[in-house]
Amino acid sequence: MAREQKSEYDHKLIDLRRVARVVAGGRRFTFRASVVLGNRRGAVGFGTGKSGDTSSSIEKATRQARKNIINIPLTKNFSIPHEVYAKFKTARVILKPGKEGKGLVAGGSVRTVLALTGVRNASAKILSHTKNKLTNARAAIEALKQLKVKQTHAVAPAVKTE
Repeated sequence: MAREQKSEYDHKLIDLRRVARVVAGGRRFTFRASVVLGNRRGAVGFGTGKSGDTSSSIEKATRQARKNIINIPLTKNFSIPHEVYAKFKTARVILKPGKEGKGLVAGGSVRTVLALTGVRNASAKILSHTKNKLTNARAAIEALKQLKVKQTHAVAPAVKTE
């Protein structure tokens, strides 16, 4: 008996669409699924999959998301290190770090991306007028790719030379 192992990643379906293609004899339907995958400790991925039925399209999207995982730095209070702005196609997103206890203030698919990344204290704003969940999620991923760790440099003691 083969047992499925529990994955370390959580996944959330952000969009599932039925797509119609007109062929001779009528319409042919396929499904497109968009999935965000994350471990809530700084790793997140996004993928889309197309198939004739919903379950296999979700499976394909999950497989693609696993291939596209990025790691981001989180601060001690589960926030992002600095403010960041990103644009993907028509979607524009700004992410700002939050203080301890503020919570995650974000909407739509950006909230899903940040939650699965492990960000608990931050605010995000979708600046564009697009309601497209895919482009908003990808803009959030692009913003997370820009994050860098703030490094503190130790000051070396002054050496006297005579």
